[in-house]
Amino acid sequence: MFARLLVLLASVGGIATASPLLLPRSSCDSYVIISTRGTGEAQGPSSGFSIMNSQILAQLPNGSIYDTVYPAGINQNSSAGTTDIVNQVTIDLSINPAQCFILEGYSQGAAATVDALPLLTGPAFDAVKGVFLIGNPDRKAGLACNVDAVGRDTTKYANGFEAQDSLGIPSNWVDKTLDVCKLVGLLIVCRFTVVLD
Repeated sequence: MFARLLVLLASVGGIATASPLLLPRSSCDSYVIISTRGTGEAQGPSSGFSIMNSQILAQLPNGSIYDTVYPAGINQNSSAGTTDIVNQVTIDLSINPAQCFILEGYSQGAAATVDALPLLTGPAFDAVKGVFLIGNPDRKAGLACNVDAVGRDTTKYANGFEAQDSLGIPSNWVDKTLDVCKLVGLLIVCRFTVVLD
């Protein structure tokens, strides 16, 4: 079942190619998508994932979404988001050691997610089956998980705007991750913005 979730996550997210994230990792009876929104988005679901997540939940049973709680403020301090992601995985695993997770991060939420990865070790590392990032400001050039909006490697060597200040995706997480950076004409956009009403 979990391999189906990963394929579905990539396909409804617009990634149209096979990637390391799509490799079957285990069988999961239930899953939680931890969604971390971008700068300026109100607490709750991220606009970057809402349609994709509703399609995943409609097609795969026994899933739920947890929206990371943090300010997502203009100051780009995502440390509270990182803490909430780690706490949520830890709490859920203490209740159900067989729980599986997908981590999603949009813009500043991607940075919070990347910062959480080295803190998720042992059973937590095993329980997280995939990481899906859009507009990651901490994106490091050249990683195998770097793809453009259709799953190709045209943006593989693009850095996020905060890459120099970040450790980036740890090497043991690369095969569980898709880090999407969009090619717009001749511009590479690794930070997406959300227009709020």
